[in-house]
Amino acid sequence: MSDDTRTQAASAGSPGPRPEPIRFFGTTWVEHDSGYAARRTAVAVGSLAAAAASCLVLRLAYQGLQIAAIGGFVTLLMVVMFAICSAMAFRHTWDGFTRRPDPDRQASLRGLLTIGFVGSLLAYFFRSLTEAPGERLHREEYEEARRQYEKRTTRRSGNPKNRRRG
Repeated sequence: MSDDTRTQAASAGSPGPRPEPIRFFGTTWVEHDSGYAARRTAVAVGSLAAAAASCLVLRLAYQGLQIAAIGGFVTLLMVVMFAICSAMAFRHTWDGFTRRPDPDRQASLRGLLTIGFVGSLLAYFFRSLTEAPGERLHREEYEEARRQYEKRTTRRSGNPKNRRRG
C-alpha cells in the first residue's frame, strides 16, 4: 500500500492529505480530542481483560491435559509452544506499531500469531499505556505526507500562463 493510498487527498473543504484512522480511535489521535484519553483507557483495560480471560482459557486447556494424563512431555511441549508463540507474537505486534509489516511475512506467521494471541493482547495493552497503538507510525506517515503536500503546493507560484519566456 503506497503513501498516496494511505493518505488520500481530502475533499475541497480541507485540502491536503487526511490522517489514516486507527482501530478504536478513528482520527482522534491527530489532535488527541473527542475522548482520546477515555478511548486509550478503555483499550488498555479491554486488552488486559482479554489477555486475562485468554490465560484462563489456556489454564483450562492445561488442566484438561492433566486430567487426560497424556504425559509430562506433551504437557511441557504445549506450555513451551504457547510461551514461545506468545513471545514471538508480542514482538511482532510491538514492531508493527512502529513500522508497516511485510504482507508476505505477515501471511506466513498467521498461524504462529494465532497461537500466541496472549502476546499480541499484552503488546496492545502496553502500547496503549503510552499512546494509541500504531499512533507513532501513523503520525510519522501523516506528517511526511503533509510535508510533501506543503512542498508541492509552495513550489507552484502563480499562473504558468503569465510566465515570461526566456
